[in-house]
Amino acid sequence: MATPAPVFAQTPATAPAAQPAAAPAAPCGGDLSAFLDGVKQEAIAKGIPASAADEALAGAQIDPKVLARDRAQGVFRQTFLEFSQRTVSQARLDIGRQKLKQYADVFARAENEFGVPAGVVTAFWAMETDFGAVQGDFNTRNALVTMAHDCRRPELFRPQLIALIEMVQHGDLNPATNTGAWAGEVGQVQMLPEDIIAYGVDGDNSGHIDVKGSAPDAILTAAKFIQSMGFQKGQPWIQEVTLPENLPFEKSGLGNEIPASQWFSYGVTPRDGNTSFGNLKAALILPQGRHGPAFLTYPNFNIYLQWNQSFIYTTSAAYFATRLSGAPPYQKGNPEPGLDVDAMKQLQEKLDAHGHDVGKIDGILGSGTRQAIQAEQVRLGMPADGWPTQALLQAL
Repeated sequence: MATPAPVFAQTPATAPAAQPAAAPAAPCGGDLSAFLDGVKQEAIAKGIPASAADEALAGAQIDPKVLARDRAQGVFRQTFLEFSQRTVSQARLDIGRQKLKQYADVFARAENEFGVPAGVVTAFWAMETDFGAVQGDFNTRNALVTMAHDCRRPELFRPQLIALIEMVQHGDLNPATNTGAWAGEVGQVQMLPEDIIAYGVDGDNSGHIDVKGSAPDAILTAAKFIQSMGFQKGQPWIQEVTLPENLPFEKSGLGNEIPASQWFSYGVTPRDGNTSFGNLKAALILPQGRHGPAFLTYPNFNIYLQWNQSFIYTTSAAYFATRLSGAPPYQKGNPEPGLDVDAMKQLQEKLDAHGHDVGKIDGILGSGTRQAIQAEQVRLGMPADGWPTQALLQAL
């Protein structure tokens, strides 16, 4: 998955019913051999054979490139229009539709067994690895050893290292040769070892779960994982809408869910004409303000927020899935110009001075900044669409 600080790790479903008492976890850092011995003892305490731990950890090394990538994660500054038009390209749509035909039987099984439409899985498949073409070239074992040994977030990555040992035990991963993302994600949809252990499906009946080399395995494993996050069969996830001028924009934004029927009563109109989900709670999101693209998000949109915490990424992935499911391109509208990084920092400083918690003054339009903008727009009598403009900056 796209973000290396995942919020989606699950408890493995394949753990034995009766387990020995867990060994105390070795502290992070320090001598690598001692650290690896602690990991081995923890794996043994969880019922994994010592031989699997030895095989998985033999030759393990700290990878300085992993630490460098972790310390230098880029800041997400693209707008929704910029990012979505780059990622939801015509070329990717064409390949995605080819994949839908090529693996039609697999996708039918995914929807039948797990309730997840083909477009949802395929959009993640495209955005994460370009349909398996770009899966990462970091040794997975070394990446997880590095991140677990490092003392920044060992609680996130040590369990993934234990799960990797279990994958080695099952014959599903070669620790010496398997490569993936720098933070340990593996395969065509970039999943972490704990999730592969918990939700892995042998889609091609090979006797192994190979999310790296087998598209059927990757598709079905992703679908089962998405189902586990609460995806409800037959319900929408995002729906493009058009807006009236006199909408109560202060009600918009993630976290402000009301029945979709209430949005319809305000004059919010689905472009596809489908108002049959009026009983579901929905939030109105305006990624670039009231003059840009507008969407209703439904409860199924929550799986996108669990997959990746970036609002722009999640909205783009959800939109991509609707395109693969037959929706037309969104209406770009004519958004008001946003603010550059320096102006955004000035705006955040002013919002902070007005008592709003915008987090770090970094020039990034995060959720805290959006909420603060909306509150100040209400106070100033401006349309409260959460979009930063020069007019708002001047008004403050």
